[in-house]
Amino acid sequence: MAMGRFDGQDRAFLDMALRLDWPVLRVGGSRNCRGTTYPQTERGMEAVICASHGAIGSLLRKLSALLSDEYNLLTGVKSNIMFLKAELESIDAFLKKMYEVEDPDEQSMFWMKEFRELSYDIEDIIDTSMFSLGYESNRRPRGFKGFAGKCMDFLTNVKTRHQIAKKIQCLKCCVIEASNRRARYKVDGSVSKLSRTSIDPRLPSFYAETTRLVGIDGPRDKLIKMLMEGDDTLMHQLKVVSIVGFGGLGKTTLANEVFQKLEGQFKYQAFVSVSQKPEIKKILRNILSQICWRECISNEAWDEWQLINKIRQFLKDKRYLIVIDDIWSTSAWRTIRCAFPENSCSSRILTTTRIITVAKYCCSPQHNNVYEIKPLGEIHSKSLFFKRIFGSEDKCPLHLKEVSNAILRKCGGLPLAIITVASLLANKTRTKEEWESIQNSIGSALEKDADMEEMKKILFLSYDDLPYHLKTCLLYLSIFPEDYEIKRDPLIRRWIAEGFIPTEGVHDVEEIGECYFNDLINRSMVIPVKIQYDGRADACRVHDMILDLIISMSIKENFVTLYGDQNHKTMQQHKVRRLSLNYHAREDIMVPSNKIISHVRSLTIFGYAEYVPSLSNMQFLRVLDVENKMVLEHNYLKHIQRLSQLKYLRLNVRRITALPEQLGELHSLQTLDLRWTRIKKLPASIVQLKRLACLLVNNLELPEGIGSMKALRELSEIEINRNTSLYALQELGHLNNLRILGLNWCISDTDCDLQTSADNLVMSLCKLGRLNLRSIQIQSYHYFSLDFLLDSWFPPPYLLKKFEMSINYYFPRIPKWINSLDYLSYLDIYVNPMYEGTLQILANLPSLLFLWISSRESTCKRRLSVSSNGFQCLKEFYLTCWKSGTGLMFESGAMPKLEKLRVPFNACDVCSLHGVMDFGIQYLSSLKHLHVEIVCHGAKLQEVQALEDAVKRAAGLLSDDLAFEVSRWDEKEIIDMDHEPAEDNFGTIN
Repeated sequence: MAMGRFDGQDRAFLDMALRLDWPVLRVGGSRNCRGTTYPQTERGMEAVICASHGAIGSLLRKLSALLSDEYNLLTGVKSNIMFLKAELESIDAFLKKMYEVEDPDEQSMFWMKEFRELSYDIEDIIDTSMFSLGYESNRRPRGFKGFAGKCMDFLTNVKTRHQIAKKIQCLKCCVIEASNRRARYKVDGSVSKLSRTSIDPRLPSFYAETTRLVGIDGPRDKLIKMLMEGDDTLMHQLKVVSIVGFGGLGKTTLANEVFQKLEGQFKYQAFVSVSQKPEIKKILRNILSQICWRECISNEAWDEWQLINKIRQFLKDKRYLIVIDDIWSTSAWRTIRCAFPENSCSSRILTTTRIITVAKYCCSPQHNNVYEIKPLGEIHSKSLFFKRIFGSEDKCPLHLKEVSNAILRKCGGLPLAIITVASLLANKTRTKEEWESIQNSIGSALEKDADMEEMKKILFLSYDDLPYHLKTCLLYLSIFPEDYEIKRDPLIRRWIAEGFIPTEGVHDVEEIGECYFNDLINRSMVIPVKIQYDGRADACRVHDMILDLIISMSIKENFVTLYGDQNHKTMQQHKVRRLSLNYHAREDIMVPSNKIISHVRSLTIFGYAEYVPSLSNMQFLRVLDVENKMVLEHNYLKHIQRLSQLKYLRLNVRRITALPEQLGELHSLQTLDLRWTRIKKLPASIVQLKRLACLLVNNLELPEGIGSMKALRELSEIEINRNTSLYALQELGHLNNLRILGLNWCISDTDCDLQTSADNLVMSLCKLGRLNLRSIQIQSYHYFSLDFLLDSWFPPPYLLKKFEMSINYYFPRIPKWINSLDYLSYLDIYVNPMYEGTLQILANLPSLLFLWISSRESTCKRRLSVSSNGFQCLKEFYLTCWKSGTGLMFESGAMPKLEKLRVPFNACDVCSLHGVMDFGIQYLSSLKHLHVEIVCHGAKLQEVQALEDAVKRAAGLLSDDLAFEVSRWDEKEIIDMDHEPAEDNFGTIN
């Protein structure tokens, strides 16, 4: 704890924390939003690319590798490399020092840019040198031809070493000259670290008039309910509630509204702000002055310990309300929390923060006391926007309506953005052209317009709080267009390919990447999309205002170069490092010359135009991601073998039907994603890709020789058919690192080779199950049985976490081995028919979070029942069975953590129960989403309506926030005995 004089009392603080039984976080790593830790050692952080420092971090690691015995260098070269390494370490220290300066002068900015670009150039040369030294053929023929080949290799390597020696000498001269210029102009001496203190940008929130606030009543009342209501047995205890959300959403305003509303119910109140670099003593004195001003005035010399003791003593038998605003760290909260005693006076604390883990920690262990503030909806956004400019929405001129809507979409419901842009527009002429100009320049206005300065500062606070590695990962998102859904796994693989994640050490590189992704969500820098059953976000989006901020910073630091974005002027750079072409936004993009983009490290293409940059000169390319659906010709990849540094290749291009055989020469390739192409067969050379960790295809045949691809971690979706060699099936079991496997089984029950192929597949699956296999998906476009997996395959119970099968497959019963999978969290299974014991077998799986059972029909003679002690961890349950009989019955206590439920009921069969329509849905207390599918075949209209009413009544007993949906199927079969056949279009009822 860096708390001034409080440092010497850490032990006493810890003793107090232990006495009061407060939770203490583990030390040794940052925590992400899922509670896991990842290393942040100095060595680990040095090994990554940093947006501000260029490639110096990863370059230092590569120079160390060149100094090892692995590379045979000419005499004198190692001493030059040692000089380069020492000089670059000095430059890295200089750049870190400069990064702390708030407004460096023009000269300093020039040196920072020069060193950053120099580091990229050096790394490019070192990479090509290491590749040249490390490349040699592993399949030389024997005899005279093999001997002649080895001789040629030796002569070539000698020549290569001389060329490398010259390049290293030139690099040394460049670094010496740059360092000498820095010394001559005394750049280091002219820099002093400037304070980032300024007027608190949250200050206006305290004095906002209630009549000017929009959309605050609902959140305010819900927060008051969270604070003041609850379990009667806990009402008298101290309760902490946290508000969380990214900057500009109005957390301070909302907390202040709650504070004012509850003013008369608490005799002792205080409202204090913490900020990024809290002065704990000042905060404690502020609290004391608000609850007991005399004590504070008479004891100005007290230290933190004395202040905490005084506050605790004063509040020990009093009812109090405290608001702690803008908390940035758990350490700050731990210290401040010491001042508030536990008592039985119904005291309350309200905190605000931008960081999810901090919010949960503040109200721990009651994590359900976290209130996530949301952006304003469309109605409230318009109301706030037009009220600020015209006084009310009905006074907005008709010609400004359309452009106003476009501006509001850009603001994305962020109150701060709406107010700031509205204030800017209030001083402009009310013409459509003027407003469209503001709309198109909102991003650049963040940097230039004084009216946008407050918003920029608030948004920049969150960015400034990020560690170096997360700043780099966040800036990388500027590559993607506005409102783009950025998938988690491809993004992490791109970060790895770019060198943003340390690859050395014992930690799994993809797991570290996921921690980075989760941490950006945790810090409210990106918006999570498609939250999965295990709480992980499948993707993210960047709020438009955050995107504008990171685009401007990326362009400024030559981190990303954008073409096609209307709102940002791309600076003319001597060399482009990362190029993003958005042809969806503009088709007439003028791409820079080959000379400028010849050093590009990543190329991302959205859409299509007649001219796209050629790959032939991009020898330093590490990432190639093409997403233009239909148009790009396959010959665009004819020189792909020249991309010796390529690590990530993703093609979303329907026109491409084949890959060149030279693909196998991409020895650095780690990810190959071909799922959205029409490639019919993988080139035979693919098995030469020894570093390939992820191979994603669309039902391509398992290649022979795949056993040599030892680095594979994910292989999906590979087709196994009658032409698949038995040798390839056996080799599948040699992939020691394989974690995720997707198969398309295309061998019918009548095929003569079925048993042999099945036996070899099972043998390989058994081997993989004993190694690292975590997830398996088996699917097909045909109706085949998987009987051969029922009793012959026994996956180890401690590894497999996910099993998924296509609806075109079926098991005649639940396999016995499923019941032993203690770590299985995801199960999607097709069982036909569904029998009485199906649910009982699965109910005891201790880790199951997601369950989807499909069946054509149920053989149960009575209603299926979920017992009171079944599925204790399950969060999502989907049942697909159109002949489900009388449906499901949930007993009290069943599925206590279930959040999503989709279940069918046959109206005709249910109504045969003579009015007994109690399904037990009301017992599912954690339910958030309910989708009931009513099968209407053979039922009368009044029976369907009665069933629907019964389901609605049961759902009505659950939470007010329940998302409820009813679908009717087969409505043409509904028969109304008293009227003509119903012609209602029974759709979905929300």
